[in-house]
Amino acid sequence: MSKSVWAPWREDYILGLSNKKKEKGCLFCNALKRNRDRANLILCRNENTFVIMNRFPYTSGHLMIVPYKHVGTLEKLSDKIACELMLETRRAVKILKQAFKPDGLNIGINLGRPAGAGVPGHLHIHIVPRWTGDNSFMPVVGETRVISVSLETTYKILSKLF
Repeated sequence: MSKSVWAPWREDYILGLSNKKKEKGCLFCNALKRNRDRANLILCRNENTFVIMNRFPYTSGHLMIVPYKHVGTLEKLSDKIACELMLETRRAVKILKQAFKPDGLNIGINLGRPAGAGVPGHLHIHIVPRWTGDNSFMPVVGETRVISVSLETTYKILSKLF
């Protein structure tokens, strides 16, 4: 018997690549300017950084901590902004552990396109919750990720904690 896994949350991403023009400018800077935090999945704004959910997450709760300053390298951040970036990352980890109880977390920064940066001009820290057994055959064989909690539900849960 053949089984299918549907991932409709990826539809906008997949269809957007072929049917829509790429967003002009920086997606992080654009999201900030729009001042529509819920629609743009911005969970909180701080003095120098903000927390935004990944619209196309690797797992439920995939967050990014982003400085307001549009820079692509760590060395261009002031000590104050770099410190706030790490403090907010630490706070987001605590909130994710409280909200989703992951067994582990991947935390990382991709600097430059060759390193995997999707937005190479505006650095950001990824926080990806992980659960024992979530690295199944799906990403490897099926080239599909299974996201268990919708973006809307994840936003509702996390926005209360930020």
